[in-house]
Amino acid sequence: MNSSTTLISLENIAIQFPKQDGHGILEVVKDLSFRLPKADIACLLGPSGCGKSTVLRAICGFEPLQAGEIKIYDKTVSSKSIFISPAERKVGMVFQDFALFPHLTVLENVIFGLRTGAPVERNKVGLQWLKRVSLADKAQAYPHELSGGQQQRVALARAMAPEPDLILLDEPFSNLDIDLRERLATEMRDILKANNVTALLVTHDQFEAFAIADHIGVMNDGKIIQWDSPYDLYHKPNSRYVAEFIGRGVFIKGQTQAGGAVEIELGQLQLEDGEQMSPGKEIDVLLRADDIQHDDASPMLAEVVRKAFRGADFLYTLRLDSGQEVFAFVPSHHNHAIGEKIGIRLGADHVVTFKQ
Repeated sequence: MNSSTTLISLENIAIQFPKQDGHGILEVVKDLSFRLPKADIACLLGPSGCGKSTVLRAICGFEPLQAGEIKIYDKTVSSKSIFISPAERKVGMVFQDFALFPHLTVLENVIFGLRTGAPVERNKVGLQWLKRVSLADKAQAYPHELSGGQQQRVALARAMAPEPDLILLDEPFSNLDIDLRERLATEMRDILKANNVTALLVTHDQFEAFAIADHIGVMNDGKIIQWDSPYDLYHKPNSRYVAEFIGRGVFIKGQTQAGGAVEIELGQLQLEDGEQMSPGKEIDVLLRADDIQHDDASPMLAEVVRKAFRGADFLYTLRLDSGQEVFAFVPSHHNHAIGEKIGIRLGADHVVTFKQ
């Protein structure tokens, strides 16, 4: 990842709307900051209503700021006193519904935003971008003749054709079949990286975020709770909110032991290097589904309470002797019945803890 040049920075921005009943102000975005290096891909991840799409609209120039500033290449494009029009920001947008013109061919859609050059030159540029998204053979087709994934790539080519400094993507996979989303997210990442494009997307789906982003900002209630790499978000959440939002896991009670360990119902875990806690303290330990492994030879048993078939594996909900429920991913050839007791063991190679 290129961390030498900051392409866009948001510094302590705030966005407010009047409440629908006409009484008071609704704070949609609160004191939000992040920096995105050139040629990197970032994602704002959070539940509906957390403010992530509003941030995208502010970067485009569609929402004013009540505080803070937005800079592109260190030039302020939005603040309380400065406003650069959307057309002058060199920002491209891929909309949730792709927003392709149904009466135009694929090529005509791609070159729609090219404002200069002779028609022959614009067509040449459009065909180059269609080639980059592997759709050159669809240049004369119409949007209704394409699959959802192909339409998405056309929308991406159209956004990239004017060569903006930044591409914004608003829930780009939400209209696609769920089994296509992760694959298409990976394809989109490959296209953006191959063309050295800086991009910011918003989504509520963590698997899409993991598949495409170099940096992820987990949002809630108008704020970024943690801005980090996908790996560190998963393995080093900075709060209970992030720990619960990212991955599938539960908190289980534990007690610290001498020598930097913690004892839980399933056994003993070693705390991270440098993490010291005095013995005898009650803490909560995060256990995710990949921290518990199925093992027929293990004397430790858990009852299958629920199971969800996921193709390559099952997601089992298991009840321990204490009544505590935990999750476990188990290969799908281990098809156990509800109520059956199965052998399990701890497979956690890192420990995430929070004070009770």
